[in-house]
This record gives sequence, C-alpha cells and structure tokens, in this order.
Amino acid sequence: MMDTTRIAFIGGGNMASAIIGGLLRQGLAPAQVAVVEPFDGQRARLQQQFGVPAQEHAGPALADCGLVVWAVKPQTFKEAAAQAKAHVSQALHLSVAAGIRSDSIAAWLGTQRIVRSMPNTPALVGKGMTALFARAGVTPAEKARVEQVIATTGEYLWVDAEKQLDAVTALSGSGPAYVFYFLEAMTQAGAEMGLGEEQARRLAVGTFAGASELARASQEPLQVLRERVTSKGGTTYAALTSMENDQVKAEFVKALHAACRRAEELGDEFGK
Repeated sequence: MMDTTRIAFIGGGNMASAIIGGLLRQGLAPAQVAVVEPFDGQRARLQQQFGVPAQEHAGPALADCGLVVWAVKPQTFKEAAAQAKAHVSQALHLSVAAGIRSDSIAAWLGTQRIVRSMPNTPALVGKGMTALFARAGVTPAEKARVEQVIATTGEYLWVDAEKQLDAVTALSGSGPAYVFYFLEAMTQAGAEMGLGEEQARRLAVGTFAGASELARASQEPLQVLRERVTSKGGTTYAALTSMENDQVKAEFVKALHAACRRAEELGDEFGK
C-alpha cells in the first residue's frame, strides 16, 4: 500500500514528473505532493497535468513532508538546498541529481539521512532503471520507503559504494541517448536502402525492444545471444565484421569511460 506521507519535490522537471506520475497512479493523492519549481511555465504544467500544488520558493509548507526528492540540476543544487534547509531538516532526502555526491548534500542540508540515486528517462513511461546508494544514517525502513517511490518508475538496484554511481551514470543514466543514437543510425540506413522513414523507425525501435526483452528473459551470456544471430558469411556477419574493422565496440566503450569521467567532474565542480 502506498505510504501517504507528504512528499516534496525540489525541482519539477522530467524526472520529478515521472516520479509524481507514478506515485499518483499508485494511489497517492495530489494533495500529498508539494513541488518547488521556480519557472512559471513548469509550475503551471505540473498543476494542470497532475493537480499538485507547486510554489516558486521553498517555505514552511514543506515542514511536514517526510520525504524530499531533489530533482534539480547539479549546478543549482547548493543554492536550492540553502533555501530549503530550514524547512526540511526532519525529512528523509532522495537525490536524483547527477554527479552531486552525498557528502556535499549532507553538508548543505545538515543531515545524514540521504539516499542518492541515478535514474534514467524511460522512467517517464514506467520503464526506468535506477541505481540507489544509501548513507549509513538511512534505516532499513527508510530504504524500503525509497524503494516504494522509485518502483513506480520501473526497476531499481542498490550499489554498495557511492563511487559506482559514476559508472551507473555513464551506463544507464546516459544510456537511453546511446540507444536513440543507434536507432537514428538504423533509421537513416533503412531509409537509404529504400524503406520509408516511418517504416525504418518502426523496424529499428521494434528490434531494439524485442532484443532487449530476449536478453532480459535469457540466462545466457550476451555473446552467445549475439553469436546465434551471426552465421559466418551471412548478412549479420557482414555488418558485425564492418563494425569490428572500424573498432565500433572499442570506441563505444571509450565513450562510456568519458561519460564516467564527466560524472566525477560534476561532483568536483558543483559539489563544493
């Protein structure tokens, strides 16, 4: 059953919207949600779409919120924390902000009750993948509360070391963009080979979705699944040989390492 403790969202962008939508679908009343969003248009959208109260600045109305979800951009987190700190000192805190380490959040808010997460945008359609890290001050019951909230957006897993969240950011946090990148390429190639653009898009998206479900359902290594589609001398072999010759896999792995380094840099840059 959905916990009906009031939940505050600092920031009302896409990720906040995904979680709010999931919570309301699970039975939380709009009145149990409070949003702080400085942009007029975004506040109006939240109120129209979800019927939740939204205010421009953090204030006393947040004092009875048992959970605060920090859905702000990394560069604005410190300022937002300074504005809200006096009103949310008794709450459990869940951050979905990329890069900002829990040490910084703890210093800004004066609490150890912090869970840091790295979600991704498929949360918007209930298919998200979120990694979670809890500081030592978070109780098992509070971890369960966070799980209840995040489960409304898709799957989740816990990591033991906060540093692993940089790798998570590179892999699944940024990952949807990589999928869209390959889908763009497949759609372009399909159109160049004589398909209609919508036909090519539908085939590409359906193939990614189906292959992902097959991988999810199978206990076999990904390499085995790939090899089963690859007959030597056949069409798949020709495509994969071309990619191997161009070192596509090596360059792609290199790109993820670049994303991981940038996640580390965000913590250094905006966590002071």
